[in-house]
Amino acid sequence: TVSVIQFSEKEAETHALGAALAEILAPDGVLMMTGDLGSGKTVVTQGLAAGMGIDSRQVQSPSFTLIREHEGSGGRLVHIDLYRLDDQELESLGLWEILAGPGVKAVEWGEKIPFEVPDAVQLTIQVLEPSNRRRIELSGVAENELLPGLQGTESKEQD
Repeated sequence: TVSVIQFSEKEAETHALGAALAEILAPDGVLMMTGDLGSGKTVVTQGLAAGMGIDSRQVQSPSFTLIREHEGSGGRLVHIDLYRLDDQELESLGLWEILAGPGVKAVEWGEKIPFEVPDAVQLTIQVLEPSNRRRIELSGVAENELLPGLQGTESKEQD
């Protein structure tokens, strides 16, 4: 697999990255997202939804409902936000079953999951100050899965 680094200047670019990921993740992939509050994890998920034929305006941060499901022409999207959960609550949620189930799963605060998720794509967003530019690193994708739409990228081999 390779690690891909992309820089995003605008919300529209972060959204477009999510849309490009729909092709890689469909029909049942998992996207584990890490980044500070407000870094753009929900924007990536909105783009992912758009790439799956779902109205991206329906996708909001599910912080209070934890899990939201959406259906579109490209299949099912399960949007999971683990921000407010502690370890005990995580165990009782049945995450393993959800992540192994049907549909594309987009997990905000994925680093909180206490087990490894096989074949998950990892996405880390960093806000670069003072420009507010985003540094987005993707790992867990095969080099042949990289899409031409991921412009402005650097890639490096990983073990």
